[in-house]
Amino acid sequence: MRLAKYLAHCGIASRRKAEDIVRSGRVTVGREVVTDPARDVTEADSVRVDGEGIKLQAHEMWMVNKPLDVISTADEPGRRVAVVDLVPSQGRLYPVGRLDADSTGLILLTNDGELAQRLTHPKYGVPKTYRVELRSPIKGDAIERLETGVKLDDGPTAPAAVRKIGPTEIEVTISEGRNRQVRRMIEAVGNRVVGLRRVAFGSLRLGRLGVGKYRPLDEHEVARLWKDADDE
Repeated sequence: MRLAKYLAHCGIASRRKAEDIVRSGRVTVGREVVTDPARDVTEADSVRVDGEGIKLQAHEMWMVNKPLDVISTADEPGRRVAVVDLVPSQGRLYPVGRLDADSTGLILLTNDGELAQRLTHPKYGVPKTYRVELRSPIKGDAIERLETGVKLDDGPTAPAAVRKIGPTEIEVTISEGRNRQVRRMIEAVGNRVVGLRRVAFGSLRLGRLGVGKYRPLDEHEVARLWKDADDE
């Protein structure tokens, strides 16, 4: 198995981040510092990250309803809580993508780097749905612009699916993952977000899971996520 994939399967990070960890010189195989993510390793090799030995873990996938001001990182050195601290797991979990501190709702935690990579890679276009509360009533032409794509400072967005729930509430489904994308899209059509909650990730929906609550996904839900991230 390639070294970066091995690190991802050990729950160190997603495959992409594991490649960066290897290239930074933080990984040793035996007594040798290895900077090539494609280096082949086996379970018999002594692999260490920052001097700490690692081993393959059983994969876990958790759904969390993230509260406000909880950070979607694997650790939080400041005063705010990291989302992984909400889940009682002994595994090396990390978030699948990001959900801003001022946003709430569905976020996935896992130690399966390969699945995390697929769920967040633009190539696979896994959709994410957000319930959006707006500062002022949204107009029909604004919805049409969101549906066809709007211009942002980092380029035009792909078409979105928009469902109007009330005068100042909509659901937006996107298949991209740019920084604060939904908020910027709403600002691009002359409105502002006052509340943002992710209610679906791929085929998974938040449902009635309470704020700050969590649950492990079963094997059927994980299989559906793999299907969501299938590019064929």
